[in-house]
Amino acid sequence: MNAREKTEIAKDEMAWRDRIRDVLRQGPRSVPAVALELKRPSYEVMYWMMSLRKYGQIVESEEADAEGFYEYRWIGKDS
Repeated sequence: MNAREKTEIAKDEMAWRDRIRDVLRQGPRSVPAVALELKRPSYEVMYWMMSLRKYGQIVESEEADAEGFYEYRWIGKDS
């Protein structure tokens, strides 16, 4: 399976924003946990979540978990 191009992943960001929001409103999750729930590759979810982080929609935990992953929580507007 070929990895999708970054431009294709970026185009999907708005479509997946609400889905990520819904997952994170249930409680903090790591990128792999969100990817598992959304049934998407971790590298795509990472791309979308880092965009949400950049624009202040999510924040990460202060410390990584035992596996080395940070958890993220939703702080943005719900709409």
